[in-house]
Amino acid sequence: MGVFREFRELPREVGILTVVAFTVAVGFGIQSPAIPVFAGEFGVGSTAVGALVSAFAFMRLATGLPGGRLVNRFGERTILTIGMALLAVTSVLAGLSWNFPLLLVFRGACGIGSAMYTVSAMSLLLRVTPASSRGRATGLFQGGYYLGTVTGPALGGGLLGVSPRLPFFVYGVAVAIAGAIATVALARAAREDEPEEQAGAPRQRISVARALGHPSYRAALTTNFGLGWAVFGVRVSVLPLFLLHVLQAGPGWIGVGLAVGAVLQAVTLPVAGRIADVWGRRLSLIAGEGLIFGSLIMVTTWQSLAGYLTAFALMGLGTAFCTTGGAAAVGDVTQGRGGTAIATYQMAADLGMVVGPLLAGQIASSYSYETAFAATAVVVLIGLIMAVAIPKMLSSNPGAEPAGG
Repeated sequence: MGVFREFRELPREVGILTVVAFTVAVGFGIQSPAIPVFAGEFGVGSTAVGALVSAFAFMRLATGLPGGRLVNRFGERTILTIGMALLAVTSVLAGLSWNFPLLLVFRGACGIGSAMYTVSAMSLLLRVTPASSRGRATGLFQGGYYLGTVTGPALGGGLLGVSPRLPFFVYGVAVAIAGAIATVALARAAREDEPEEQAGAPRQRISVARALGHPSYRAALTTNFGLGWAVFGVRVSVLPLFLLHVLQAGPGWIGVGLAVGAVLQAVTLPVAGRIADVWGRRLSLIAGEGLIFGSLIMVTTWQSLAGYLTAFALMGLGTAFCTTGGAAAVGDVTQGRGGTAIATYQMAADLGMVVGPLLAGQIASSYSYETAFAATAVVVLIGLIMAVAIPKMLSSNPGAEPAGG
């Protein structure tokens, strides 16, 4: 009961943003199984389908920083509304596409809307939540998103049986409704900035350069890049190939491993958020990076199905600690007043997710899977070292971080 009471004490905007995150994630998951089927109707091959997936990720990465600048200029609620509107419209247009090039363009435009939404939502979340509760707030927010990513594909499979275009329409309508509700419900958060602006005082914005002067921000940036490389990238690309080609296990175990990690991550998020608030961001980042580093050592040295599943479990646990501790640390530095700094933090994971699978896959092909995992472990280890280097005095009082050097 104490845990539920703590979440009820969070600002109401946290709950609203969590529901919105769930809706966006469900829609993204609904579309996932439809993308290759819909693209196949235009007679394209696997390379073109891969380009369709990459277009979304590339545009997210390319427009993340401009999205942060827009948040600084126009405010979180305005950019969140525009981002969700763009997601809704481009999703419907993608469903109406009559050729593959149009589908590719609209999927890329969806990535722009996604970047605007994620940066503005996280900026608002970190601004309205006190430093003492940021870990729990980010844990709840990310939990809503993660629950949506698990629920979406199951719903998408059912809609796909009717038409491969239908998931795009359903997503567009759902996001439009959620965006309209959020725009109205978040009006109070937007009004909180008005007295400051009416007084003629410019908003205190934390630039990326200024944020980089804080050791906790540098650590969060590094760990998020490693997270994108190892967990969001290598875990879903190189590790399954290792299972099939080296461990000689059946493909069904790929889904089991992902499910094990997903369940443990979802269950651990509330606990990880509380630890980030009570024990500090430094400990959360150390624990998270240490668990992910241990998972890579595990899969390399214990080459068995049990070792593979254990590694996925450790990755799930580590991800929960890294995401809550990292986001809370960024919130401490920016106080929700650094759209570009928050965007850069999120882009670090996107960059790792793009670069990691490519380099690790090439290393595995040229040398061995063990060498690819070792290279990934080095990237994670750098993040762990950066987390250890955070001064303890900063992590004992999260709210004091912005005043530090």
